[in-house]
Amino acid sequence: MSISPTGEGLRRALDGPFHDLKQRWRDEVSADEVVRDTALSMEEARDWTLDRVKKLAQRDFVTAGFPSAQGGTGTSAESVANFEMMAMGDLSLTIKSGVQHGLFGGAITNLGTQYHHETFLPGAINVDLPGCFAMTELGHGSDVQSIETSITWDPDTQEYVVHSPSPTATKAYIGNAARDGRMAAVFGQLWVDDEHQGVHVALVPIRDEDGNPMPGVTIGDHGHKGGLLGVDNGTISFEHVRVPRSMLLDRYGGVGEDGAYHSPIESKNARFFTMLGTLVRGRICVGGGAASGARKALAIAVHHGLNRRQFRRAGLGEEIPLFDYLSHQRRLLPHVARAYAYGFAQNELAQQLQRVLDQEDPGSPASRELETRAAGMKALLTRWALDAIQEAREACGGAGYMSDNGITMTRQDADIFATFEGDNTVLLQLVAKALLLEYKSTWGDMDLRGTASKTAKLIGGAFMERTTARSAIDRLVAVANRKPESERLRARGWHVQMFEFRESHIVESLAARMRAASKQPEDQRDAAINACQMHMIEAAKAHVDRIVLEAFIEGIEETADDYIKAILVKVCDLYALWTIEQNRAWYLEHEAFDPKKSKAITATVDALCGELRPRAKELAEGLGVPESWQKHPTEAVPPIIA
Repeated sequence: MSISPTGEGLRRALDGPFHDLKQRWRDEVSADEVVRDTALSMEEARDWTLDRVKKLAQRDFVTAGFPSAQGGTGTSAESVANFEMMAMGDLSLTIKSGVQHGLFGGAITNLGTQYHHETFLPGAINVDLPGCFAMTELGHGSDVQSIETSITWDPDTQEYVVHSPSPTATKAYIGNAARDGRMAAVFGQLWVDDEHQGVHVALVPIRDEDGNPMPGVTIGDHGHKGGLLGVDNGTISFEHVRVPRSMLLDRYGGVGEDGAYHSPIESKNARFFTMLGTLVRGRICVGGGAASGARKALAIAVHHGLNRRQFRRAGLGEEIPLFDYLSHQRRLLPHVARAYAYGFAQNELAQQLQRVLDQEDPGSPASRELETRAAGMKALLTRWALDAIQEAREACGGAGYMSDNGITMTRQDADIFATFEGDNTVLLQLVAKALLLEYKSTWGDMDLRGTASKTAKLIGGAFMERTTARSAIDRLVAVANRKPESERLRARGWHVQMFEFRESHIVESLAARMRAASKQPEDQRDAAINACQMHMIEAAKAHVDRIVLEAFIEGIEETADDYIKAILVKVCDLYALWTIEQNRAWYLEHEAFDPKKSKAITATVDALCGELRPRAKELAEGLGVPESWQKHPTEAVPPIIA
């Protein structure tokens, strides 16, 4: 389906280095292949999802990120782009593939050896071996280090014994578990000769060829959920289930042929975080997938706003399009601007992922930085996506509530994105911790008290090092500083300075509070540190806001078409000023600007919405969602997109 030249230019810019890959999806994948009928029952949705994942795998649309020798067809960065495109169709399909290829297949790829690659990856890639990623337990979600499942080495039989020692050790919310999975990558505490070696992963068959649970394996079905009906989430528990020695994914540690435990990483904590760090792609994908769902909802809502008319102009008989009202522009265009900002930042994050993987050093500072950024981006993107989808639904009125108009299913399915691959609140505290501490040792070695006691080792100015577009940003800041005060609101250099001021001030004041907490009496220290948690969350948000703005500026710099670049500059201004406006209470409290300028910021946001209104259609096209994917097989009454 054709789009305007401006929409095409914006789409190319936002796709960035992944344009050809994403365009292949648009050109070759029909709506029937990725858009689920809302009328399907849970079992029918599960059937449809499994069928579509297999067909996409056969056509090499979801096979990037694996070794080419086993059937991989692209880089890990490209696998993120594939995930984002799939999410514009159906999020159940996206998560089904994410579990199969990103988590189960990713665990084999990143934690296994050549033997595991050759033996299990072909089936994982083509879905002949449906698999599960069995990490979360009923008793432990975010706290993976404390999971209860045990993996115990039996030297007499040369086997590992996988066991769930209590009801809370039951693996829970596991995709592919309830119906389709045949094998699980099971996370558990490894014991060798009565010595604890920390969390490891074993491949455990959970069903036989007829689909029946294997001996010692108990499987449950979570049934109907608040969304993602096409994904068969379930529970798994193990009663002394034995697997051969070769089934441990032992790239970073396992029992050798001599019966002794060996690992290239001596520290258990360092080993644990190295293993988890290799799985960071899943977290990056979840943020990008949620953002794609928001893009879809926003594209639908913009279409509706341009075509729906309400109330008449005075003296004329013509009704007014919703998008001519400032209030409607204000509802949607700032979210569209944020979609562009996050899109450019997500492109940079995917490329950073690839650079880190190419280094083949999972314990490097670059790897730690990637984990921090992935955590922060996932938290902010998923939170924003839920807000943007809801705003899009409301902006479409009653029509937006009709399932077949494409928004409500996306809203239901995206809900859980704020929780899986890391609870957002926990992830933001992880980011704040990284901002405060030098990476001279693994941050996971420190509990709350360790964090407080080591805040004297602040990174100082280092945490403010600009992430991308350094020379361009320095130039923009210099230009902004030369402008008179009255002209600075639209100077991107001033926006950067405001973002940097907010981050540096919040982090520095947090560090001071943490230092003070570390000096409290022993019985008061934990409470003092706990009181800093909300401060930590704000520090993380400020940090991610800054790196997103820098990525947006970099994306503009890399845009060759001057006309498209000029539009993107206004979109970037809207993103930056809306973000400042949303945090203006903080800026006013810290005297970054006065109430008069605060009012001017709001007026400028209004003005930018008005200036971008004539380009609303093209901006929606630039989000990259094929129009045929924006509606469901059964036409809604009334249809938003006919």
